[in-house]
Amino acid sequence: MKKDIFNLEGKVALVSGASRGIGEEIALLLAEHGAKVIVSSRRIEDCQSVVQKIVDNGGVAEAHSCNIGKIEDIDEIFDYIKNKYKKLDILINNAAANPYFGHILDTDLSAFNKTVDVNLKGYFFMSIAGGKLMKAQGSGAIVNVASVNGIQPGINQGIYSITKAAVINMTKSFAKECGPLGIRVNALLPGFTHTKFASALFNDKKSYEQLIDKIPLKRHAEPREMAGTVLYLVSDAASYTNGECIVVDGGLTL
Repeated sequence: MKKDIFNLEGKVALVSGASRGIGEEIALLLAEHGAKVIVSSRRIEDCQSVVQKIVDNGGVAEAHSCNIGKIEDIDEIFDYIKNKYKKLDILINNAAANPYFGHILDTDLSAFNKTVDVNLKGYFFMSIAGGKLMKAQGSGAIVNVASVNGIQPGINQGIYSITKAAVINMTKSFAKECGPLGIRVNALLPGFTHTKFASALFNDKKSYEQLIDKIPLKRHAEPREMAGTVLYLVSDAASYTNGECIVVDGGLTL
């Protein structure tokens, strides 16, 4: 019998920002392939809805609230994982903040701090906490959800684009230092995807049409189309993939 290189049975996965959009689809797909998924976001009720979908589909999951912009929340969820599961095989850093859409010169301190706290500090300390659990077992996979804005800054998305560029370099830094520990660290760079998070662009008809015109596939992506790359990166199919930042944008950045 051939081995299924995408089989995640016995694996414990934590997905942040998993209550909707790309994070929800990642959680659903990992569970479909056998992982026990901890569905996490700020609102426990939204997480429970995703967990119910997984359970109804025959998977195993649980909900846990966590605001990755708060160190105490990060400490709490990893203490819980350590006490209950004694390990963590997969960490998906997907939660993100983009509170400001406008000219970069008008960025205020509050928007700057919130974006950095979640997109940069949150990813960094989630990776440290997850990495320490993975170091103890000698294996693990971390995937950071960055953005094509990290390589081509989006108009009116200055601080968001800056933090996503930092996530790309963070991914490579962790990959270089954690690879010898058996921990692979990679990133997904989504393009124009239909999520509530990107609603500002979808609600601006002119901006939407300008973006679609630049995409060779001539359409936006659906969240599910991002999840397959993450499945690859955390599976045995990507056993020698480390430090890569994979662009999934329909050709937008060509």
